[in-house]
Amino acid sequence: MTMTHKVFSAALVASLLAFGASGAAAQDVIRIGAPLPLTGPLSPEGLKQQRGYDLWAETVNAAGGITVGDTTYPVEIVYVDYASNTPRAVQTAERLITEDRVNFLFSPFGSGAAKAASSVSERYGIPTVAATASSAEVYDQGYQYLFGTFTPNDTLTEPLSDIVTSANPDVKRVAILARNDLFPLAIAQEMEKSAQARDLEVVMFERYAIGTMDHSAAVTQMRAAQPDWVFATGYINDLILIRRQLADQGVDPAVITMIAGPAYREFIEAGGALAENVSSAAWWHPAVRYDGEDIFGTTENFNAAWEARYGGEADYAEASAAAAGAILQLAIEKAGTIEPSAVRDALASLDVETFYGHVRFGETGQITSLEPPVFQIQNSRPTVVFPEAIKQADFLFR
Repeated sequence: MTMTHKVFSAALVASLLAFGASGAAAQDVIRIGAPLPLTGPLSPEGLKQQRGYDLWAETVNAAGGITVGDTTYPVEIVYVDYASNTPRAVQTAERLITEDRVNFLFSPFGSGAAKAASSVSERYGIPTVAATASSAEVYDQGYQYLFGTFTPNDTLTEPLSDIVTSANPDVKRVAILARNDLFPLAIAQEMEKSAQARDLEVVMFERYAIGTMDHSAAVTQMRAAQPDWVFATGYINDLILIRRQLADQGVDPAVITMIAGPAYREFIEAGGALAENVSSAAWWHPAVRYDGEDIFGTTENFNAAWEARYGGEADYAEASAAAAGAILQLAIEKAGTIEPSAVRDALASLDVETFYGHVRFGETGQITSLEPPVFQIQNSRPTVVFPEAIKQADFLFR
């Protein structure tokens, strides 16, 4: 479903009907702006976020809304499609605040767009939750109104590097191929640091432009470098193509790691046998088990709600979007008001368990309290190999 301006979800309509003909007036609805890439190359990721936001909103409205003091407010999510164009995402964020009069914002997809749009929400003093931004550069601007549900990038590369080097000392040479975009490049740079800290040789570090449709030249260079470990970053469509071209040229190292595509079922379905044993890391997995104070409560409850609504299991991006809503709800209820600065202060002081994990934000607004799982595609499923508490299998080498 694509949208170019505000869309009332079915859940909101049902909720307003439940309030009756004399129900809540427009000002009694909590409105949250959600600029998303619902068309263009990032649309698979944008649609994932939309599913997560919708499940949260539907769950809240089915329960009667968000309780603020003596008042209960239904939730409306105002979606705008920015067509995978970052400058348009910034314009959209401003329009949501100044024209659509939203109370709060969810950030655009990814670190780059989230960083660009955060200047707008900061200028207007609108609390904003970023569901898919992990790069430290998003949070080091000194802003007060931005909060993110992803831990820093090195919380993914460090455990990955520990697992690989401790289990296979023959892995000594690493080739890195990174999309030249804020998050993919930043996590590739963290991987380079993690590798060098363990005396691994980085035999290649190449960037590819956004929109690249042929990686054969980079893969040819990679084959000549003879790596033991290929580490590629990008989004779903990028990584599916890279994996196919690795196979086409016979590049078959002991370890192939890709971030962030393998967390998505679309990667596994498109990759087929080529997806097997591809490793990755993410900020959440359905195997985690938390007993939260949020609208979903336990991880099991969230998983069941997702299964009932969409079928299958949520991936980390979908869960993070639902968590963004649940976290914002907890802050609003804690503040006892929808006044922006009070909700901002409540977000900054949260220290609470949720279905997504423990939520506590650091001084920059980035979450500091999660331990992201490392997983590998085994038997056509993402299988957790770290942390030990939720480990499902040992790491396999190719």
